[in-house]
Amino acid sequence: MGPSAVSDWPPQSRATGENRHVVRSGTTVLLGRRGSTVKSRSGTESVFQRMVHISRPVLWINTIGPAVLGMWLAGHLWHWDALALILWLTLPFNLLIYGVNDIFDQETDALNPRKGSFEGARIRSGEVFPIWVAVLVTNLPFLTYFVWALPGDALLWIGLYLLVFVFYSAPPLRFKARPYLDSLSNAAYALPMVFVPLALGSGPVWAAAVALMAWSAAKHTFDAVQDIEEDEAAGITTTAVRLGVRGVVLWSGLWWTAATIGFAMVNVPVALVNALISGWLLYMLFRSPLSTTAHGLYRHSIAFPYVAGAVAGIQLAAALLLGWYP
Repeated sequence: MGPSAVSDWPPQSRATGENRHVVRSGTTVLLGRRGSTVKSRSGTESVFQRMVHISRPVLWINTIGPAVLGMWLAGHLWHWDALALILWLTLPFNLLIYGVNDIFDQETDALNPRKGSFEGARIRSGEVFPIWVAVLVTNLPFLTYFVWALPGDALLWIGLYLLVFVFYSAPPLRFKARPYLDSLSNAAYALPMVFVPLALGSGPVWAAAVALMAWSAAKHTFDAVQDIEEDEAAGITTTAVRLGVRGVVLWSGLWWTAATIGFAMVNVPVALVNALISGWLLYMLFRSPLSTTAHGLYRHSIAFPYVAGAVAGIQLAAALLLGWYP
């Protein structure tokens, strides 16, 4: 959807299915069927800015956070050998995750009113090749270095991490369109807590890693409730589509309970925070089992890992500084 140069007022609008496009001074704004403004894209956006937008910076915490916690749990407040891994888990790997996702989700994204905002880009067909190029250019140097510098066990987990996220969106596996596998494959978000310690010559703290795997599976399905209508319209059967909203409350509730138990084996304050936030999110969705409710809760779901990660991180950093850990 390219920019159009028109006068500031009155706004020009055109109907596109259930969405309406309003164009003002070179900026296209998409008004979704839920009535919220979800896209504003200026024609002056650079290629780099566009790729950053596609990489969803607000979600980088989901890759950087587990890596930093993995380093801390390995007993290092900071280790220079982790620098390349952490840098890779910023723009490069998130561009791989979400760029590949956007390429193969163009049909459903066209129906999704929240795409085009900070929650995710809505790409044009002409952007597919540049996205592939950007993914390769940003990721291959890191992966080449890892093959040269990291031990074999760390490389195996990094390889699994890559494959899961590529084939979450890409055929022939396309886990996204396979109920239950779409949710369970998101357990891979926890894998930096495995391969970062291994890269530093330490063993992972498996209770924490497995707990984060359960947490990630729960959160993925909970967040997918807001896309049930768009996924159904595009013929995609996700776990959320298969279970329905009330079923998701049970499914995510079971996984978040498992995560809470796992976190409690490592750190009780983190477990309590996890139980409180997940319990509140599930209660709100159970009370109002609608996709619009899930969309309204999404901002709180985004904040969830920031809050829980801060509780864990502050304690770990303090313990490392004071010599209490490891």
